[in-house]
Amino acid sequence: MKITTEMIKQLRDRTGAGLMDAKEALSQNEGNLTAALDWLRLKGKAKAASKADRTAAEGLVGMHIEDGVGVLVEVNSETDFAARNPEFAKFVVDVCKAAATVDDIKSLMSAKFDGTSIEEMLTEKIAKLRENIVIRNMKKVSGDSVHGYVHNQVIEGAGKIGTLVAARGLGNETGKKIAMHVAAARPISLSEQDAPSDRVERERRVLTQMAEESGKPDNIMEKMVSGGLRKFFANETLLKQKYVVNPEISVEDAVKQAGGEVTGFAYLKVGEAEEQ
Repeated sequence: MKITTEMIKQLRDRTGAGLMDAKEALSQNEGNLTAALDWLRLKGKAKAASKADRTAAEGLVGMHIEDGVGVLVEVNSETDFAARNPEFAKFVVDVCKAAATVDDIKSLMSAKFDGTSIEEMLTEKIAKLRENIVIRNMKKVSGDSVHGYVHNQVIEGAGKIGTLVAARGLGNETGKKIAMHVAAARPISLSEQDAPSDRVERERRVLTQMAEESGKPDNIMEKMVSGGLRKFFANETLLKQKYVVNPEISVEDAVKQAGGEVTGFAYLKVGEAEEQ
């Protein structure tokens, strides 16, 4: 019996099995969907499906840097126990290496590591570790040089927080310190110019309301709002933040003193929503 793409899709939807596993199951059972499903269960390839609706809130952030490209990937598990399993941690690092060749999670699922697609590797890990595992988020930066930092590492390149800093003319030591700063200070953007407009407007609304409630004259209220926004940008944008290594200067000053320039950054923390 000819095995069609639709038959494979139906079996995968019902079991969560990988593409090649679903195809083999149907081939071994002459296209019988029910028999193929039982075959996958016997082989341990269908365990993932029953776990797909369970919340995956723990996990790790992996980091990989190569040839001026840095990537962070958040992979979630149900429990911290699983997240600290060396096999899970290695899977996260392998996913990051595959992610260096793609631009989004959808493409990542079909990317391959050592000849096996990430989607197939994911299904196998779910079945083996008996937990729902989700590849949740991915960020990339590129530059003349890329520097990174992983906080609370389980193994090299995988921990609870990952940061990347893209730069020009910045040495490894300073680059890593800036990446550590990003982990500690969590800036919302590189500079005032690329700050998220919704965050800026939300801050402006709050400052305006506070100014209006003060009962001050209009010209004073305007200064209160503009001054509040300056403070907001100083606290929230990377280049204007006080450098955690030396709070007497800004990150921008520290980078200039090192003879370089920061051109971008990325931050990922396990379980943290994008909007803060």
